[in-house]
Amino acid sequence: MKSQRRARGFPDMPGGLVQRHRFGQRRRFGMARPFRRQAMEPGEKEFSPGPPLLSFLSVWCAGGAGIRPGCDNPGDCWRADHRLRHRLGRDRKLTEKRRGSGRVPSPGLSSLPWHGSCLASGLTAPQRRAARGGQVRMTQTFQQDCVELLQQQHQRGRISRRAMLWGLAALGAAPALRRPAAAAQGKQELVLVNWGGIAMKGFDEAYGKPFMAENPGWTVVQDSSGPSAGRIRSMVESGHVTWDLCDSSAASATLLSGMNLLTPVDYGVVRKENVIGPAFAVEYGAAPYSFSNVLAYDSSKFPTPPTGWKDFFDLKRFPGTRLIRRDARTSLDIATVSLGADPKAMYPLDVGKALKRIGDIKGNAVYWNNGSESEQYLRTGEAVMGCIWHTRASVLERETQGRIKFIWDQGMLQAGIMVIPKNNPGGAAAQRLLASMLAHPEPQVALLKLMGNGPTNPRAAEMVPPELRRLNPTDPANVAKQFYLDETWWGKNYQDANAEYLDFITG
Repeated sequence: MKSQRRARGFPDMPGGLVQRHRFGQRRRFGMARPFRRQAMEPGEKEFSPGPPLLSFLSVWCAGGAGIRPGCDNPGDCWRADHRLRHRLGRDRKLTEKRRGSGRVPSPGLSSLPWHGSCLASGLTAPQRRAARGGQVRMTQTFQQDCVELLQQQHQRGRISRRAMLWGLAALGAAPALRRPAAAAQGKQELVLVNWGGIAMKGFDEAYGKPFMAENPGWTVVQDSSGPSAGRIRSMVESGHVTWDLCDSSAASATLLSGMNLLTPVDYGVVRKENVIGPAFAVEYGAAPYSFSNVLAYDSSKFPTPPTGWKDFFDLKRFPGTRLIRRDARTSLDIATVSLGADPKAMYPLDVGKALKRIGDIKGNAVYWNNGSESEQYLRTGEAVMGCIWHTRASVLERETQGRIKFIWDQGMLQAGIMVIPKNNPGGAAAQRLLASMLAHPEPQVALLKLMGNGPTNPRAAEMVPPELRRLNPTDPANVAKQFYLDETWWGKNYQDANAEYLDFITG
């Protein structure tokens, strides 16, 4: 008889719940298993969740699937223990048995929030997506890759530990600092939320010192648990908001603001003149950094370099395996541009037409899930041309002595948007922190020197050394060759478009 285990993590639940699965076993074998309803022990009472719990924590679910109540944080329902379902078609290292089951090992970081895996609501897939904020992170985010890239550069001996720690600080990639210290000093605090990293001594030299010098009654601490749209939504709707400023995206800002979950940026405090363009200062967020998606290629294979995405899809003139992100965002955009569409006038995207274009190279394509993987495909020659983040392309160009090159032509610029959850505890001080992050160009230039993130302050351009301007995505000469993704369109259409895309490339 299978063992029965009492649910932990919700001590206020009367009687508790019983479930049959072993967290350790499942994690060890790398497989996700559905939770099944078990008979209750004699004397136990059936539990019905009260209003404070979110709707996706229903006890009994459609099809007999049960919830995972062993979480201290409701957001964990779609975190590590649940991240492995619905992952068809991993390109390599899968047995036919695992391919058939559709359950594969996670290619990303162990702490990534892989949504879409906990059948806790008994709802349809679209309803589950809406319940968790509408954002599914199938691949690593750019912010997470920045942290990983810094650590790799330190391990390779290219940068010092101090430089790595400073870079992580500038990215806001630190675990929460101890809050009692701030309280002991009688200071109020702001919580800046990011996508992970390690503790570092250089935090104050990045964004902390400038802000605290301007606001002596405040200190800044960090939370690296990952500000996904789903977690922001659950926090705001539960009425227990502990975050003040979150490293998000313009698409997530569009999604969350449509649900009335964000505080609009006060542009009386945050100065729009401190960013280079309107894409970096939207109604519900502003960006202290930028990044781009570029065409990288193996120059040893092509004496005549490609000039844009049309060449990327031309297997006759440029034969070889292509590398695309396992995510509809950017993939559908480059497919549309390759057909001759004007990047400034191609939205709304024709998803069907874009998928048909991707079908032209489907038999000669591999797909990346994280920055390290994209770098490895090109470094080893498994792919000869790819659409990757410019930070990884810069590393490849340097470390392969120019064998792997990249072009800015038809690159896709994106803003690293910071958002403020509604009813944040720091109130208007979060607006001042955001304003401070945008107002000081020096940390932005230092981050460009360290790992390539583009500054967004217009005064930063004149501070960039001449030898680095070629690698700066927001250098005026490079901006002129690129286009901006329509993050508003993606914020409203990502779920459906990404579902179609994943079905297409894995079918």
